[in-house]
Amino acid sequence: MQVTKFHFSIRALLSAFALAGFLTGCGGGGGDGLAPAPATLTLSAEETAGLTYMREEEKLAHDVYVYLYGLWADNVFYQISLSEASHTEAILALLVKYGVPDPAAANGAGVFTDPALQTLYNTLIDSGKASLVEGLKVGALIEETDIRDINAKKAITDNPDVLSVYDNLLCGSRNHLRAFDGKLDGLGVTYVPQVITQAEWDAIANTPSETCGP
Repeated sequence: MQVTKFHFSIRALLSAFALAGFLTGCGGGGGDGLAPAPATLTLSAEETAGLTYMREEEKLAHDVYVYLYGLWADNVFYQISLSEASHTEAILALLVKYGVPDPAAANGAGVFTDPALQTLYNTLIDSGKASLVEGLKVGALIEETDIRDINAKKAITDNPDVLSVYDNLLCGSRNHLRAFDGKLDGLGVTYVPQVITQAEWDAIANTPSETCGP
């Protein structure tokens, strides 16, 4: 199965619809989706920076998984890349709603505005090239990092829109982590967490997959 290149430049209206659908499908926004933002509702500088960063971090996950699927043809990369596409579009829809410039607007696959994320992408690709096992470990590391970073961004906002999307992204990342761990376990590899604590890892790994949408 060939992965179609993911395009990140979409119309603002479609982005708003995508966010409403994401929240409704994940149980985070109610049956009517996300209500339009009041004219007086704005994001703080910290909230804006958090969303801008997460937009590219979710894109990074998508782009790495597409690349690794092309190398190893393991369906776990393909399936999770589809979920990450939904995640980065959900963040984009928030950026559009609140009038925040999209840092990924002009960037193709594997290209990032944030220098640290560009370096991380390059490092992860190099690691994932070594073998399927190393590619699966890269996937687990990405999901650990997502969980840590989303929790940090949640701590600086009380905006219901933002929290709802972050909660759904966290749910997805926990499921993705379980999927990569299961693959590694099936290959006789015990993954040791590198970013989150062992207690956090055990709580995720020992809990069944959650229903949280894409």
